Amino acid sequence: MKKHILCLGDSNTHGYCADPADCADGGIRFNEDERWTCRLQAALGPDYLVTEEGLSGRTTVFPDPLHETMDALTVLYSLLKSHEVIDLLIIMLGTNDVKERFGANAPCVAIGMERLVRKAQSVDCWGEHAPNILVVCPPCILPEMEGSDNGLAMGKGCIEKSRELPPYLKAHVALTGAHYVEALDCEFNHVDGMHLTRKGHAQLADKLAALVPTLIP
Repeated sequence: MKKHILCLGDSNTHGYCADPADCADGGIRFNEDERWTCRLQAALGPDYLVTEEGLSGRTTVFPDPLHETMDALTVLYSLLKSHEVIDLLIIMLGTNDVKERFGANAPCVAIGMERLVRKAQSVDCWGEHAPNILVVCPPCILPEMEGSDNGLAMGKGCIEKSRELPPYLKAHVALTGAHYVEALDCEFNHVDGMHLTRKGHAQLADKLAALVPTLIP
């Protein structure tokens, strides 16, 4: 079988495009030549299978009072079992966790990621391999968020918490034994300040294409 990589994330894994002028098709989702998941598949080649599991608004463990089952923890068991066997789980979450309505500071968001990773490690979806998880710290939210339509629902304090998150996330992921990488240098757009540009998708795909083969036996 191919080496199976499951990419669990939010709108930046789903491929939401906040600036239609940046998308080849002019829509709200980057196409298969642009999304980082698809670009990662192309870079890794036919011996790998990269599966997308991106949902706009998804959090790590925080239930959303406005939309049901938006937290990854609630659906994680069934999600992982439906995609088994998994050789590598890539988790890129945290941007939505800093929303004002969740009331979670950066350390709490990092604890939520730790809990999610530990739950994933406990699910019997890894075949004969030990659990193999890579947590990707997303880029920090830009100031443009506050003036955007998307930013209205995010609320206050998101930018500051997003900037504070990386060291806490790194420390809590280390406690689980999972792998960790930062995507802080991957480009966010200046329309809403919290979604990858086409260039940002390419940057993330390149970063992961170099790393992933070293993580899968």
